[in-house]
Amino acid sequence: MPINTNTMIATCVQIHTGDIAPTAYRRRSRALALALTICLGACATLAAAGAWAHGGGGGRAHAAAATLLGGLNITGLEDGSTPADADRAIAPARELHASIVRVQIPWTVFEPRAAGAIDPRAQAFTDRLVADAAAAGIRPILTVDTTPCWATTAPASLARRCTPGREGPANAWPPRDMGEYAAFVGYLARRYGTRLAAIEIWNEPDQVNERYLAGPSKPQRYAELLRAAYPAIKQADPQLQVLAGSLVGSNGVFLRALYAAGIKGYYDGLAVHYYHLTLASLRSIREVQLANGDSKPLWLDEFGWPSCWPRRRIEQEQACVTPQVQAANVRTVVRSLARASYVAAYAVYGSHDSATEDFGVLSRSGARKPSFAALKSVLANPFGPVGRVTLSLRRHGGRVIASGSAPVGDFMQLEVFQGTVLRYRALFTLDRFNRYSLALPAALGTSGLRVRVFQYWQGRGKDAQRSI
Repeated sequence: MPINTNTMIATCVQIHTGDIAPTAYRRRSRALALALTICLGACATLAAAGAWAHGGGGGRAHAAAATLLGGLNITGLEDGSTPADADRAIAPARELHASIVRVQIPWTVFEPRAAGAIDPRAQAFTDRLVADAAAAGIRPILTVDTTPCWATTAPASLARRCTPGREGPANAWPPRDMGEYAAFVGYLARRYGTRLAAIEIWNEPDQVNERYLAGPSKPQRYAELLRAAYPAIKQADPQLQVLAGSLVGSNGVFLRALYAAGIKGYYDGLAVHYYHLTLASLRSIREVQLANGDSKPLWLDEFGWPSCWPRRRIEQEQACVTPQVQAANVRTVVRSLARASYVAAYAVYGSHDSATEDFGVLSRSGARKPSFAALKSVLANPFGPVGRVTLSLRRHGGRVIASGSAPVGDFMQLEVFQGTVLRYRALFTLDRFNRYSLALPAALGTSGLRVRVFQYWQGRGKDAQRSI
């Protein structure tokens, strides 16, 4: 449309230079729609979002970083795991001088045949892992999920094919008696107590694929599980942190349903897993928390990028990047988290690459990738330059092209001024390599323009400006 002194053009776009994927690794979906929803919402509530721009909505940056726990996800308990496997699992965290590790402890593997009937191999693995961690000054987050065959509510067609000690579709269904799960996590709390950072109640109950919590009434069933587990853990060790949520969705729909189901007062921190627009997702879910009177800290205990470019474009629904971009992204996000007082901990996914995933800071053979050094650096000191927004302008075909790069993790905003008057505004995201290129509307012309670009987490004070 023509521009006059009373008109501002505003838009909300996503900048892709290839097949950028939604969100993260082996179980991410729905994220592209979510990103667009957040994007449109951000356009509608621009002034409110601007209030979060400085310090990521946090503040007290140095105080927050001083207590920020950091580490990575490591190989968890599986059927047949041995103490030697535990030694190998904890080794990268020891080399990195991590303060925490996140590890899956499946109830299915630990109590495969009956309540209280502990599998000795599972016990030996977990004992060794917790002991190894303690010797290195590391505290594990135990993520406890999957229902044993004897306790599952899975339909008979699935339950008949359930194999004790091995995870399958029937194990994703919640237990018939939530007290059985509560008794198990209480047992873990009594046995390992002060050597743990936290016990995380289940994994990703809001995943649409129902791989982790299957069946109807998911928010209500998860809330019931949490309300049973929390007092059992606190009775065993009142100081042990209990993590709820383990959420992949940052639009707040599932979290609001959990609040309605009565989860408040039954956890010490909210675990979240955000791989795409990590910083924006943290801010979004924090706003939902605050709107519901919840000030519990966030534990970002899964996030990462697959270093599979150029061999592949997409891996597990996540856009492949180069090893160098993976390293830069780890460094950027952790340094950004140091500015947010409401984030208590982070754990990068993960330690090693596998046959199907390249998210590790180590290759399958154990060779260090650039992300290993990046993570080690920020674990030692989370303060440092996050990276700057860059901007260049050029004329092409009667339009101005604005292009550049910026730190990963959040929405970007572009503003175009004629003199002191704002004429155009666009909210956009970066491509997989943290670059952007925007063609400004032809109605703006190709001269007399001042362009400003900034990242929301950093705020307008860290913008890049150019004139043409």
